[in-house]
Amino acid sequence: MLVIAVVAVAGVSAARAHERAARSRHRKSVPTATARAHPTVTASSPRATLRPAVSDPQRALAVALAPILAHHSGDLAVGVIDRTTGARALYNAAELFHTASIVKADVLAVLLLRHEQAGTDLSTSEDELAEQMIEDSNNNAASDLWGDDGAAYGMAAANATLGLTHTTPGVDYYWGLTTTAVSDQLRLLEDLTSPRSLLDATSRSFELDLMEDVTTDQAWGVSAAAARGTSFAVKNGWLPDPQLWVINSIGVIEHAHQQVLVAVLSDHQPSEAVGIAQVEAVAVAAVDAVTGTS
Repeated sequence: MLVIAVVAVAGVSAARAHERAARSRHRKSVPTATARAHPTVTASSPRATLRPAVSDPQRALAVALAPILAHHSGDLAVGVIDRTTGARALYNAAELFHTASIVKADVLAVLLLRHEQAGTDLSTSEDELAEQMIEDSNNNAASDLWGDDGAAYGMAAANATLGLTHTTPGVDYYWGLTTTAVSDQLRLLEDLTSPRSLLDATSRSFELDLMEDVTTDQAWGVSAAAARGTSFAVKNGWLPDPQLWVINSIGVIEHAHQQVLVAVLSDHQPSEAVGIAQVEAVAVAAVDAVTGTS
């Protein structure tokens, strides 16, 4: 998604527009108890065979990535948290990358946090813009909500509250040039999944619902590591920067009956297709390693 200059995205199909008109996604309109179940598993799940935590997930990740790193293009970072066992591992945890459109997940988290702090609900307009921004990766919607969040200054302040200490918002409305580290992207995913998050359960469910409903052509990336037939929540970003590509993917998946948070960041990719293939290969190898299924 080109975001150096804000580019209009083709309108959603009539079918998707009709679907939006037919449903209500107002943040407080549905009790938390009726919210959609997200990729998760608990010890009480009858189909779950929980694996013990990997004894040294950092070493397991290094071993799994070695064949990919021997022939990879560009620069990359990856982080995985197995929320079921607590295992986590990161590669290039502090290296900074431009976000491209994955920043839209952050923009929505900040918007939801701001409304929680004010004790208000999303407006109808914000609700619709949030859908367009996450499900369709609509850039104009992102620019509108970036402004609602206070642009770079407001995003920086809210990110500090959310614990994103290595993320620097892009200046003015160049939100796609926000820089971030994979450690911060994992923290954002924890903010969207942990009951200890500053975001309440309804806010977390609202954002994950949208991330589960991304259009089919944007369902690539870390979803490659999800178990077949399971749902996943994903947000991807892509950007020629300026000639070589930034390709990023973050999400929440189910793998081997375990809920897994995954973030893969990359840049200097020779093409969009090569970058996507590498991100998916890294995600699969990293998730297998950290969950002990490799």
